[in-house]
Amino acid sequence: MPYLVIYCHLFLFTFQLSLQPISILSSGADEEKAETARLSSFVGAIAVGDLIKSTLGPKGMDKILLSSGDSVVVTNDGATILKSIGVDNPAAKILVEMSKVQDDEVGDGTTSVVVLATELLREGEQLIAAKLHPQTIIQGWREAAQLAIEALDSVAVAHCKEAVATHSDADFRQKLLNIARTTLSSKLLTQHKEHFAKLAVDAVLRLKGSGNLDAIQVSYFPLAMIIQKLGGTMGDSYLDEGFLLDKRPGVNQPKRVENARILIANTPMDADKIKVFGSKIQVDTISKVAELEVAEKQKMKEKVDKILKHNCNVFINRQLIYNYPEQLFTDAGVMAIEHADFEGVERLALVTGGEIVSTFDSPENTKLGHCKLIEEITIGEDKLLRFSGVALGEACTIVLRGATKSILEEAERSLHDALCVLALTVQDPRTVCGGGAMEMWMAEAVTQGAAKTPGKVSLAMEAFGRALRRLPLTIADNGGFDSADLVSQLRACHANGRSSMGLGEFCVLETE
Repeated sequence: MPYLVIYCHLFLFTFQLSLQPISILSSGADEEKAETARLSSFVGAIAVGDLIKSTLGPKGMDKILLSSGDSVVVTNDGATILKSIGVDNPAAKILVEMSKVQDDEVGDGTTSVVVLATELLREGEQLIAAKLHPQTIIQGWREAAQLAIEALDSVAVAHCKEAVATHSDADFRQKLLNIARTTLSSKLLTQHKEHFAKLAVDAVLRLKGSGNLDAIQVSYFPLAMIIQKLGGTMGDSYLDEGFLLDKRPGVNQPKRVENARILIANTPMDADKIKVFGSKIQVDTISKVAELEVAEKQKMKEKVDKILKHNCNVFINRQLIYNYPEQLFTDAGVMAIEHADFEGVERLALVTGGEIVSTFDSPENTKLGHCKLIEEITIGEDKLLRFSGVALGEACTIVLRGATKSILEEAERSLHDALCVLALTVQDPRTVCGGGAMEMWMAEAVTQGAAKTPGKVSLAMEAFGRALRRLPLTIADNGGFDSADLVSQLRACHANGRSSMGLGEFCVLETE
């Protein structure tokens, strides 16, 4: 009987617990559902899009970004801006990630994808308010996206890949120049876009259709006032048909090596100081300290001897090379370069055809890099090494010149965008018209498709078309033009099948 009473009390206690709400969220966490969550997503994402909308187009404005460390960045690059702001809204974070993926995969269009997504969400918010189900909206947008892609494919101009690889298509080169100008028109380099467009096209065409941007090296040199006096301007930037390494050989080592055999390594070469002066030892006499130093030097000499057995005349190490091993390389007539950064070593191994090694016990299994000539050159007040005639013959370096570090960093971001777009164009040599022409052409195709589609799905398709039209509208607004008049003219042209008509300055004109 007592057991029965205990069981009854236990059952009653368990039943009371089951009636109490159990929190599965961590302390301080909030939960949003249904309309509240949807509204929060709309507001957060649209706010991010409106933040960078003013940077879109050739007349877009720059943003001044001030970090917590008081460093200032002036840029109109969408990915750079979005990476620099802190957002806690889930939908806004998706837009930031979308911009990052666009930057990684394409290199340009980071602002456009966010603005388009924002306009779609703005249209979606209105459709939700009109009692359309989200699944209906999604279905309509999927059908509209398919129509837009088909419309884009129908007017794309294809170029022969073989002609692109052999540089025999002069018209395609001109198209590449136009693409580079379009990309650079909204960047810091717009005042020098002809010069930098040619640099970017020449660099990408050297890849012979591979589209491998790893073979293109973009270097910049922060210049002091004296270098500006020597004529260091952005117009002095140039394309060097070789690989440049911002390092110098050791003391009394050769400054010029022909038919270089390069051993690229990532190994410690500093034991002669670190092991002795950074260790705790007990000795009876000073002579034993000397014996330890001799032993360390002998150990390092054996390591250098193993390196020299690889029959190399150039040794490049990612880590430091201290005085004693450097002297051993000098005595052997080998150029030794220390502290080459990780990215530089990786790219150097790629362009010279070598491998990065850490051990030296098997010279016969080690692949050396090769180039016809290594020489020390001077750019401004900086001395660096040029590798000419490398195994990957398409490798080249674009040297940017400028007055300040911030200008050079923004110039590098701008040129990187142009290089990425051109490399993708070489891989898939199809071109379309710019100036908002394709957005209007796709919007017209979607609108016509919506007119033939029954049901509420057509409302979602029409909303998709309106979102596409807002891109040229935003470009015109940012330029200070009469956007309503220009876009209405543009829409009339595309309704009549004139797919190449796009926005010009103060007018609608045929684009290339």
